Amino acid sequence: MRSKRLLSVLLVTASTLVFASAAGTAPAPPATCGPGDAAGTLGVGDPYYPRFGNGGYDVQHYDLAIRYGPRTNHLRGAATITAQTTQSLSCFSLDLVGLTVHAITVNGDPATWSRSHHELMITPGAPLASGADLSVMVSYDGFPKGFVIPSLGAVSGFIRTRDGVIIAGEPEAATAWFPVNDHPSDRASYTFRITVPNGYDVVANGVRESRTTNGNWTTHVWQAHDPMASYLATFDVGEWRMRFRTTSSGLPVIDAIDPDVLPRVRASVRREPEILGFLESRFGPYPFESAGGIFPDTGRLGFALETQTRPVYSRAFFPNGESVIVHELAHQWFGDLVAVDRWEHIWLNEGFATYAEWLWSEHEGFGTPRRTFEAIWGSIPSRSPFWQVVIGDPGVGDLFDGAVYVRGAMTLQALRNRVGDDAFWTTLHLWTEQHAFGTGTTDAFIALAEQVSGQDLSDLFDVWLFTPGRPPASGVTASGVVRTSATATDHASAWLRAFARRTAP
Repeated sequence: MRSKRLLSVLLVTASTLVFASAAGTAPAPPATCGPGDAAGTLGVGDPYYPRFGNGGYDVQHYDLAIRYGPRTNHLRGAATITAQTTQSLSCFSLDLVGLTVHAITVNGDPATWSRSHHELMITPGAPLASGADLSVMVSYDGFPKGFVIPSLGAVSGFIRTRDGVIIAGEPEAATAWFPVNDHPSDRASYTFRITVPNGYDVVANGVRESRTTNGNWTTHVWQAHDPMASYLATFDVGEWRMRFRTTSSGLPVIDAIDPDVLPRVRASVRREPEILGFLESRFGPYPFESAGGIFPDTGRLGFALETQTRPVYSRAFFPNGESVIVHELAHQWFGDLVAVDRWEHIWLNEGFATYAEWLWSEHEGFGTPRRTFEAIWGSIPSRSPFWQVVIGDPGVGDLFDGAVYVRGAMTLQALRNRVGDDAFWTTLHLWTEQHAFGTGTTDAFIALAEQVSGQDLSDLFDVWLFTPGRPPASGVTASGVVRTSATATDHASAWLRAFARRTAP
């Protein structure tokens, strides 16, 4: 995801959204149960967001029946959550912000519940054994609200538009519109049954199954069969022009484009199949059942986000938005197929997606990633605050700082320089194969790179990920002397300026 931040000499984009209300370092307490009861934890132990996610169960599927009125912003929902317990439970919790809960059943029997700002705490009629099947149905309604980046005031999450809604946000969006185990470490498949007034269309993750009209309302059913992290789930309502294509390899590409923005995005969207083929040639087969994008016409959306199978894009990135499409589609491998186990590992998402832009730049004839790496290192002064962000553990305040993106990509090129092309690409391919539909950590990536290369790489990763300050020239070239041509420097400067112009609200 993209938004803009000033980093001393250099403007670089700050990715999407940090929500201070849920951030912190306090340990997650158990849910509120009776004395001696077995409770799932409120949170999965993520030090950046201790209340995100919940312990005690593993979700397999969300079936979300939503009736939404764009003019009133009223949402009525019935969420059926299929899971399995991972411990004995007398009570457990889901994440939900706002909205009014009307009824809950657990395995068909009525349950009681209580609420706090972020938690929906549920007590079933009878305790649950470890390893048991769990089916939770929550009936709710209300007027969903978005989230805000405290430092920028940017709207995210549930974003109303003049003709509908866009749902996009990171690390939090899902809690605004359905009860959820809201952490990337618990991914699930989804069924979206979205009912809206006739005249509106709906796009979501995965593939469209059906549309059924009953009176003045139409129900649009989309199915996301591949497990997905909750913040990547989306449904988007508007007056879409839907475009269905198939790549030469048989991959369905589904785009939803607002007619008013079509002239602005048309040229870039036409290159989606080409970009997908290019990324497959570098990272391996595309990992999901469909691809495409969502292109709304609203000034309220100031970023792009890699919502699984169908990224959402701000109109501000277009025309000439191919690099942003490369970035978000690269996330389908790095961020979506392999999610972060904890949010501190975010460079594994953003560094890889930014490096994909450098690979695309080479494909377009504008210099190799090595030359881009060297030129960027030389163009950012050593005193710039850019170099002070510790991207391997940036903290909540810098989670989406531009350094996480750019220095993350630089780390990958430094690795490629050290171990050579064969070991570098083998490491990347094994990373997505071994962690597919799971999560990854920085330590696991380092261990894999060392295993493949047969080298001790601790010094390289310590310098690039965990040491503030500009790495020495010896970390950029084997000779310790960085020489860049005027052409390479000009290209790197142009790329950085374009990166910076990926505008924020």
